[in-house]
Amino acid sequence: MLKPITGTWFEFHHHNIAEGKYWNPVCRWFSDAQWETKVDEIASLGMKYIVLTASALRYEDWSESYFRTDIYPFADMGAKDPIGAMMRACERSGIKVFMSAGFYGVWTDTIGNMTSPDVQKRAFQAMEELYAQYGRSPAFYGWYLPDETGTYPYYQDLFIKYVNEYSAFGKSMDPRHQILIAPYGTNHLKADDTYVRQLEEMKCDIIAYQDEIGVRKSRPEETPAFYEALRKAHDKAGTSKLWADMEVFEFEGDVYKSALYPAAMERIDRQIRSLSPFVDEILIYQYPGMFNKPGTTAFCGHPDSIRLYNDYKAWLDKLNK
Repeated sequence: MLKPITGTWFEFHHHNIAEGKYWNPVCRWFSDAQWETKVDEIASLGMKYIVLTASALRYEDWSESYFRTDIYPFADMGAKDPIGAMMRACERSGIKVFMSAGFYGVWTDTIGNMTSPDVQKRAFQAMEELYAQYGRSPAFYGWYLPDETGTYPYYQDLFIKYVNEYSAFGKSMDPRHQILIAPYGTNHLKADDTYVRQLEEMKCDIIAYQDEIGVRKSRPEETPAFYEALRKAHDKAGTSKLWADMEVFEFEGDVYKSALYPAAMERIDRQIRSLSPFVDEILIYQYPGMFNKPGTTAFCGHPDSIRLYNDYKAWLDKLNK
C-alpha cells in the first residue's frame, strides 16, 4: 500500500547558500504571519511532522540564531519570533515538531561538531533555552540532531557517542521526547548483525534514512533493496523506528554547488512506491522552496514549486479516494 508524505524538514535560512538561491532572499524577510502561513500550507497536504533543520547557524565568519539567546546574535530578518510562529501554527494543525539541536559549530565541520566539548556546551545551553521558551507547546515532540553522518558501511563510534549524549540530555528535560537522526550513505550501509548491534547500542527513537535520489547517489529502482534490508535490521533490533528522508529536489548544476529546484511528480511517485513497503513514515527534504500552495502569501522557491504542490495534491486526493 502506498504511503503519503507525512512530514517535512523546515528552515528559516538554507545553510548551503548556493542551494538556497530561490528562497533564501525571500524567506529572510518573511513576517511571523508568513511563517505561520507556510506551516498552514504543509498542514493542507496532510503532513503531521515538521523537522526544524537549524535553530541557529554558524559559518566560518558569521552566525545567527532564530530564537532569543546569548549564544549567537538573533538573525537580521523580518520575523520577530520565527520559531514561535512555527510552533503556533503547528499547534493549530496538530503537527508535531522535532526541534533542532544545531548548529552550534560551523555547520560544515560535522566531526568537530560531534566531538567538540565547546560545541556541545553551546548546544546543550540552546536546548535548555529552547525547551524553556517552547517546551510547553503541545507541538514540541522531540529533538533532531542535524550533524549527519554516513554509513560506510556502519556508524562511527564517535557518532553513536554523540547521539547517546544528546539523547540523554534531551530526555533529561522530558523523557517523552523523541530523538530523530537522518543519516546518509544508505546505498553503502551493510544491514547485517554488526549494524543490528549498533542500532541496539544507539539511544535513538527514529532513524530517517536519506534515499539520496536528489543528490544523484541512488535511483528509485535501487532503493527497495536498501530499505528492505533496513526493515529486517530494525525489526531484529527492535529499538528504533524506520522512517525515510525522501529527497524531492533536483540540482540545476553540480551537486551541492548549485540551486535546488522541484523534482517532477513522476519521479517522486517512483520514490514513494520504492519506499512505502518498508518504512513507517515518509518525510521529505523539503517543503520550503520545493512546494508552494497556489495563491500563498508566503511564496518562496522556484516557480515550478506551484506545479509540484498541485501535482502532489492531485496524487494525494487520488490515494485518499
